[in-house]
Formats: sequence, C-alpha cells, structure tokens
Amino acid sequence: MNDREGIASPKRTKEIIAKHHFSFKKSLGQNFLIDQNILGKIVDAADLDKSKGALEIGPGIGALTEKLALNAGEVAAVEIDRRLIPILNDVLGPYGNVTVREADVLKVDLKALFSEVFVSSQKVSVVANLPYYVTTPILMKLLEEKLPLENIVVMIQKEVAERMSASPGGKEYGSLSIAVQYYSEPELVCIVPRTVFIPQPNVESAVIRLKVREKPPVEVADEEHFFTLVQASFTQRRKTIANNLKARYFAQEGRERMEGLLAEAGIEPSRRAETLSMEEYARLSAIFLREGLR
Repeated sequence: MNDREGIASPKRTKEIIAKHHFSFKKSLGQNFLIDQNILGKIVDAADLDKSKGALEIGPGIGALTEKLALNAGEVAAVEIDRRLIPILNDVLGPYGNVTVREADVLKVDLKALFSEVFVSSQKVSVVANLPYYVTTPILMKLLEEKLPLENIVVMIQKEVAERMSASPGGKEYGSLSIAVQYYSEPELVCIVPRTVFIPQPNVESAVIRLKVREKPPVEVADEEHFFTLVQASFTQRRKTIANNLKARYFAQEGRERMEGLLAEAGIEPSRRAETLSMEEYARLSAIFLREGLR
C-alpha cells in the first residue's frame, strides 16, 4: 500500500469516520493525524526494521499503525476507546503483524504484553501520537518500569517536549526534565502545526525521541528518594533551593545544618532549583540519605 492510499489523509480519514459513524470525544483528547509527511518523520525517528517491534498507544483509526505495520516486525496497538476497536480491526485487516488491544495503557501489565506480542523482536520502540492530557503519566510509566525499549518516539504538546529536553538554567528546566533525562536521551525531532490534525488541537505539537539509556547518567542509591528531593527543590520555583528544601526536610530546625549539607554538596544556598545539574541533585540525594533525611 503506497502513501497516497494511506489512512492519513483528510479524505480517507473523513471516509472512515463517516462509515463507522464515529464522533470525537474531547475527554479522550482525540486528534487524528492527516499528514503522511509527519507520519514518515515519526516512523523514521524510531529507526524500525522487520527485526524490531513497535508499541503504539492511542492508535485512533490506525493511520500511524498502518505505517508501523509496513516498517516493523510485530506491532501492538493499545486503545482505550472501545468504539475504535471495530474500526481498527477493519482498516488493519490486511496486516497480520498487528495486535490490537482495548485497554487503558496506565493499567496494562506491559511486561506481560511484551512477552506475549514481541516474541521474535530483537528490540522494541514505543511510537505514538499520545493524548496530551495523559502524556506525562504514560511516559513515566514506560520509563520507570524499565521495559526493554530502544526508543520512545511520541507526538506530544510542544511545551512539554521543550520541558523534557531542557538544559539547566532555563525556565523550561524542571523536575520533568531531570526525570526524563535520567532514563533517556531526549531529542526534538520536529514541530508539528495544528493544521495536520482532525480536529485541530488548541496547542502546538512536537515529535520527540527519547533514546532509552542502558544505565542512568548518575549513580543513585535510592531512586524514589532522589526524585522526591528533586520535586521538593522545585516546589516554588521563585524560592531558593535552601528555602524549598527547608520546608520539606528541615521544618523543625534552623538553617545551619541544611546550609552545611548544601556546602558539602558544593551548592550555594542562594541558588534556584533550575540552576542545578542532575549530578548536583545526585550528590545532594546521597548526602541527605546518609543523614537519614527522607
């Protein structure tokens, strides 16, 4: 099937929607992609071939799924909206390498799904146009569960993509940047205009590739403690690191002990959270753990 016959065109998308009497649900953040060029960029960024598998989350009417079926080995598509299942079964009928599941990806046992579907896949990537209202929970689940993933290539809200790929020092840099960069190497692939969706979303979009790390860039003894400390540091962005940490860890004490620990980590108490590197947070986490500060 060539690109001109693909699902991702305004004409074909409208035909499928009309045939199945489908209506969009705002609550599910449904925006269907109608541009073959953008689809091509998403699939190219995933670096797929027939020896690799692809997991898609929120396939909609199957525009991206179709591309994945042509470029990957085994494909699994997880869709929460049961009204879309018969549509997917219909349009993806010609592709024997696609498994469609009706499920909420946040509740799915992904390790079990991987062992069931990706039996002969050497590597697996997540490739998806994610619903914007649940982007962060989905991505953090994928990263935290330490699945055997090569890449995560997703279309998400542009602002969120910028936060995930931000470096220390800027206003986009925050706890999300650190969490994503702890598990992966983010790279912005392209900006996506609103006009390539039906219906058009209210925000700009971007495609981001997260190359999943084999091991984190810093050594952390207790990941939960590390991420708690990072989040506490960003509680109020306008406050100094000392003020935010005092509220969380030293509420009943004076500043002297806290400033001593910050000095040991080589961190000026007057600095703000967005100026600290991941390495500095890792150092601080190790010191706080040693002191029993949870």
